[in-house]
Amino acid sequence: MTADARQYAPATARNREPILQVLRKVLPARGHVLEISSGTGEHAVFFASGLPGLTWQPSDPDPAARASITAWAAAAALVNLRPALDIDARAPTWPVARADAVICINMLHIAPWEAALGLFAGAARILPTHGVLYFYGPFKRDGRHTAPSNAAFDESLRGRNPAWGVRDLGEVTAAVAEAGFAPPDIVPMPANNLSVIFRYLGTANRPI
Repeated sequence: MTADARQYAPATARNREPILQVLRKVLPARGHVLEISSGTGEHAVFFASGLPGLTWQPSDPDPAARASITAWAAAAALVNLRPALDIDARAPTWPVARADAVICINMLHIAPWEAALGLFAGAARILPTHGVLYFYGPFKRDGRHTAPSNAAFDESLRGRNPAWGVRDLGEVTAAVAEAGFAPPDIVPMPANNLSVIFRYLGTANRPI
């Protein structure tokens, strides 16, 4: 008997429905969505089920996470959910040539800033003009935490890895703008999180 590789993230059950409500408003009705850092795969299965017009492409650089995604996908048997890819956001090329949207949930604060910059650049490479780059998670605003719980969370993250931590939305917005994106739409979410939606303008502000 084969062991079940599925992993479980308790936060997924709490945030997946509010996130889906936002995604239904900002994603195209049809097309290809690349999810960066899919983690357990629970979000991928839930969103692919709730958005049947979209082809959902999960990814994660961690083999154990990809195994979990594969197990969740096998149990769900959804025709619009593709096999998980090995994508490190920092890589100069990704194994995806084009996507209509890129989404990233709860990654920016548990990855080094270099991974965030790689993600912004990678999204600019594969998105069409007006393509969506979506983030969900905790953010600081104007250098300040939006709740004491976020401040405590930030401290615990930096204690685990000094390269991690809750990002300031202004810093994120400036870096995403350098990659060629318009200012974001911001949607407050439960538990002091935000949905942050950028749209690609078609050209990055790269040095000549």
